Amino acid sequence: MVWRDIRLQQEMNLSQLAARTQESRGRIYPEEPCRVRSEYERDANRILYCEDFRRLRHKTQVFFNAKNDHICTRMEHVLYVNSISTTIGRTLSLNQDLITAIALGHDVGHAPFGHSGERALEKCLRDRKLDLSFKHEYHSLRVVDRLSKRISSQAKCGLNLTYEVRDGIVSHCGENYYEYILYADKNKNMDEIYTQDHRNCMPYTLEACLVRLVDKIAYVGRDIEDAIRARIMDYNDISPEIRNVLGSTNAEIINNLVVDVIENSYGTEYIRLSDERGEALKEMILENNEHIYQSKIIKRYEKNAYNVIEGLFEYIYDAVNSIRNGVIDLNNKIHRRLVGFMDEKQYDDTEKPEQIAVDYIAGMTDAYALSVYEEIYWI
Repeated sequence: MVWRDIRLQQEMNLSQLAARTQESRGRIYPEEPCRVRSEYERDANRILYCEDFRRLRHKTQVFFNAKNDHICTRMEHVLYVNSISTTIGRTLSLNQDLITAIALGHDVGHAPFGHSGERALEKCLRDRKLDLSFKHEYHSLRVVDRLSKRISSQAKCGLNLTYEVRDGIVSHCGENYYEYILYADKNKNMDEIYTQDHRNCMPYTLEACLVRLVDKIAYVGRDIEDAIRARIMDYNDISPEIRNVLGSTNAEIINNLVVDVIENSYGTEYIRLSDERGEALKEMILENNEHIYQSKIIKRYEKNAYNVIEGLFEYIYDAVNSIRNGVIDLNNKIHRRLVGFMDEKQYDDTEKPEQIAVDYIAGMTDAYALSVYEEIYWI
């Protein structure tokens, strides 16, 4: 018996709007199918076991260098997105394997120090007026397509994921506060995956639409929990109008939004919230921006992150150029590690040194970035 056939048969019981393995647009490099797993479950496993995913447990969500062990990390956020998305997806009869793969991979390319690190890397590139940029969703796609590597593979093709997962990763960005109605764009050109403005167009599948919306649901209340632990704010700082609609705790907020998504999406071609809760979610995110993300303590952390990232970029950029010119300081541990990194990633001469520096820094955890910075600049 081919066990995979049982899995494919189970997919036939999904909603007519769900993604199915047999309808996949496929991988960059064709592969023989697994005897047991669906293509999307295979992708989820590849992401789960890659080193880039493992490092998320030491990367910032909002509060970095936190001494409180209960402050949310990037990996925790990813797991929350997966949990909430699969709960909703199961009720809507969507493809849970695809949901899991997208949810696990959506932040795999995030920089150290959260969005502060992301903005710092973007500034490093912008200051040099290059035709390069750094946005975490595009770098997540670069990680799974190019930088990450399966242990058993010698190929220069990353994890070689299916198009549906890759599109879900690069299209996940939930930073648009005003968006709470999403639909699948089945006319997306798969050859334009690196050039499309995914923040202003819809994902290819409903499963990806779900992850994109849940990304906001997962962080909005959790960030408030962390802000309370950091004594930046209290639940009473949330406007009464918002609390009346969404609730007063993270658990209430998640429950109310999950039920609302299910009630308003079931049997439709959309993933959506009601207007009332969609507007309330938008307002809560805007209040979080005022109370948390723009707070003095976060701004102070952000300055430190900028200093570290910019210092690392300057040094590593110069080191990459030196190595390419054959000037390698074998007594320099950073030089030696960078040579190993460049060899492992199999960069050719067409890769800009700025891109190599970004790849190296973006893969660092918060603690490792600080450690390397200290190696370079501390006497």
